[in-house]
Amino acid sequence: MDLHKDAGAATEILRTMWTIRRFEEAVDDMFARGLMHGTMHLSIGQEAVPAGACHALAEGDYITSTHRGHGHCIARGARLDAMMAELLAKETGYCRGRGGSMHIADVATGNLGANGIVAGGVPIAAGAGLAIRLRGQDRVAVSFFGDGAVNEGAWHEGVNLAAIWDLPVVFVCENNQYGMSMSVGKAAKVERLAERAAAYGIPGSTVDGNDPQAVYDAVAEAVHRARAGLGPSLVEALTYRWKGHSKSDKNLYRTREEIEGWRERDPITRFERAVAGTLTDSEIAGCREQARDRVRAAIRTAHAAPDAEAATLTDAVYARSE
Repeated sequence: MDLHKDAGAATEILRTMWTIRRFEEAVDDMFARGLMHGTMHLSIGQEAVPAGACHALAEGDYITSTHRGHGHCIARGARLDAMMAELLAKETGYCRGRGGSMHIADVATGNLGANGIVAGGVPIAAGAGLAIRLRGQDRVAVSFFGDGAVNEGAWHEGVNLAAIWDLPVVFVCENNQYGMSMSVGKAAKVERLAERAAAYGIPGSTVDGNDPQAVYDAVAEAVHRARAGLGPSLVEALTYRWKGHSKSDKNLYRTREEIEGWRERDPITRFERAVAGTLTDSEIAGCREQARDRVRAAIRTAHAAPDAEAATLTDAVYARSE
């Protein structure tokens, strides 16, 4: 599918990217005003990866997310009001306000959860792939993770298990150049992290992670391969986070020039230019406005919701007895 020439697909991708951007800008602002609880990890600048990857999925497919997972949740169809309520510690949040930014899951959309543990979602995706196999389902699990995850033991174990059992899993690395403050160039000897795929006997490819079309094409091919019973693939999407690792990051390890250079490669602006011949100016503006309005509505709904009740905190820890 050519996302640039299909008006419906172009609209969906653009609206998704703008929704992710506006949601995280709002979260950033509310955190600065002391309205948010806990920390958070923003993915501003990386919107093309979840938008392109999730567009390649079908209803019933699964994803596993990361500590930087707002974009994955939104691209997979999560409710913005429930996400915002979770960040504001409200009872109506996905985890009743007890998990915060790093613990949003939405089984209804196949989202098996954000994860505060680096590479924590990789073996979960392998487990989902095994469940798909045992149930004889025509489904696929996509595991999102950052470049910092590929040196974790859980990553190697999860990828290896999926490879030797030919499980229907697609591993998507959002290589945003830094694992916390560690440059990917100092953390790995290989030039491209996709080269790691060869060690497990699976295909690996590197794409421009700021181009939704490139991400979509690579993930769609990997998804097709997984559905056909040919096993997992590794897709490395090269992108960049404009903000720090988390809200406590002072950004002392990179230069303003580097950040500005990547900001000039804004995936949203770039996609708007690419679809200018397919969507009218008013249609493009409409995507921005719809994203803004959806986020504003989510904020209003979340603020009006009841706060999480500390008195019933154990309800979220122990299963209720019959």
